[in-house]
Amino acid sequence: MEADAQVNQLEQALIRQAESLAREQHERAESGKARILNDASERIRLAEKREVLAAKSEAERMVRRQTQAAETHLAAELDRLRWALTEATLSGVQMAFKELVDDDKRYLVVLEQWLATAARELPPGDLVAEVRPMDQPRLAMDWEKIKARAAPGRVVELTTHGMMSVGGMRVRMADNRAQLDQTFEARRLRLADELARVAMERLFASAPDLSVLAR
Repeated sequence: MEADAQVNQLEQALIRQAESLAREQHERAESGKARILNDASERIRLAEKREVLAAKSEAERMVRRQTQAAETHLAAELDRLRWALTEATLSGVQMAFKELVDDDKRYLVVLEQWLATAARELPPGDLVAEVRPMDQPRLAMDWEKIKARAAPGRVVELTTHGMMSVGGMRVRMADNRAQLDQTFEARRLRLADELARVAMERLFASAPDLSVLAR
């Protein structure tokens, strides 16, 4: 009987030891499982983050490309509009100037005013007023009175230039130190630059700021 009892006690001890070992193995397995799941979740989270960042970076590159293309297109369109506005305005100016040239009374008054401007702005000294060959006879009849009113006290020689011109006057110093070109062509160039500047200021001021799309 005593031997049976000892055997039973040993069996129970072995059973408890086995149960304890089983619990430990189970706990280790659960801990390993949780660690593996956590590691997998972290890897998935990092992979998703990388994918999101890559997608965001690609989207930003696409937006920048689209924005640059839109800015290039807009700049080209604004430049075309600037050119069209400038040319349309200059065309109107040329027509008005031709009408002025055909009107003796108004044209001679304007030429006298331009001579007066040159006399004020050019340095002291003798002057030479150059006009088209067809304009010289129109001025020659009253030249003494015109230059007396426009450039009192200064010697002003009336002559012609050899340029193709719609009209106007070029006044230079007799020694060629300086000149003031008031021919239509010279005034047109100056006006074109100013018109282009003003047109670009107005057009770009009203253009949308596409840079905000790339932010």
